[in-house]
Amino acid sequence: MRKIQSQLLPVTLLFVMILVFIIVPGTMAKDMKTVKPEDVGLSSERLARLNKFAQDLIDNKKTGGIVMLIARRGKIAYHKAFGYADIESGTKLTTEYLFRLHSMTKPVTSVALLTLYEQGKFKLTDPVELYIPAFKDVKVYDGLDDKGNMILVEPKRKITIEDLFRHTAGFCYGEGDDPVDKAYQKTIDWTKLESATELIDKFVKVPLLYHPGERWIYSDAYEILAYLVEIFSGMPFDKYCTEKIFKPLGMKDTVFMIPQEYVPRYTTKYGPTENGDGIVPVAKPGDPLGYANYMNPNVPLGGSGLSSTAMDYLKFSQMLLNGGELNGVRILGKKTVELMASNHLPKEIPQIPSPSGEARLGVGYGLGVSYLFDVAASGNLCRKMGTLLTYKLD
Repeated sequence: MRKIQSQLLPVTLLFVMILVFIIVPGTMAKDMKTVKPEDVGLSSERLARLNKFAQDLIDNKKTGGIVMLIARRGKIAYHKAFGYADIESGTKLTTEYLFRLHSMTKPVTSVALLTLYEQGKFKLTDPVELYIPAFKDVKVYDGLDDKGNMILVEPKRKITIEDLFRHTAGFCYGEGDDPVDKAYQKTIDWTKLESATELIDKFVKVPLLYHPGERWIYSDAYEILAYLVEIFSGMPFDKYCTEKIFKPLGMKDTVFMIPQEYVPRYTTKYGPTENGDGIVPVAKPGDPLGYANYMNPNVPLGGSGLSSTAMDYLKFSQMLLNGGELNGVRILGKKTVELMASNHLPKEIPQIPSPSGEARLGVGYGLGVSYLFDVAASGNLCRKMGTLLTYKLD
């Protein structure tokens, strides 16, 4: 699957990377030192409960290994690895291993495009077709005729760049059984794409699942955002992210695809057994297609193409929590981060739904991050939604 919905329990995962950032406005330090939990107001005794939690998942064959990192006030209070990088050989997992970020790539893509927003390259309300003319002819699915053919209608309004950011553009992930999903599956072979332009050309051939702005559905929209980064910057998407985000922040272990030199630092990929009573190896890191499912060296994906370590992703996340800056390096302005971490859903969509369709109470959506606006309604003090960092701004 090209998306991953992260939940702690129940869990049957290949490998798990968990990062927790406790937000204390105005107290973020510039360094990333490791300190005793009590130095930042945490409890060593309570954090020790995580050790048993992680080990139980491994002992019960729910996952092969787990890396957990907890930071507060810009300092690291807990960073440990559990389990194995390769169970069969007994290779222990360490905190230096890289993990497929899946949709945690999306906030990075958001930041990349927002750096260009700050340069005045576009407005959120701009129609996408203003920069990608192929979207002028996109249609919306409106049911089937008596012969089983899709009925296509004109969209009630144009897709905006904001729609892409907030998953209200009309796209989906093509992983279901409805006619639009099947059209995705028939039209796009992710492993054979020659360029990002080819991907866009295929996108516009598939009708929208709904009219822009009328629903929130997790989607492939971030591949279009990545393409916009290329249009506005004049650079390949992956190079832009490397030069403008990863290098300035010292994220030396954050990469697109699976570069050969990094292969030894990836884990074996595991999946559930047929009867669900354990896990079995399904691919090795040296087998890019088997390991990554859909990765294509010609098209670095904005929705799910990155890999990273917990430490590297902490640097990116801390930058956002600091209001766009880390160690004297500013990636975004503070007001842009506030814009990113605001609820952008239209009034017709009061909160985002769960994968099963019911409302996620108290949770909206921003520009690449979910937005927790009612802790009590959500029923969770620190809810990490799907692929994204959740912000509660005071």
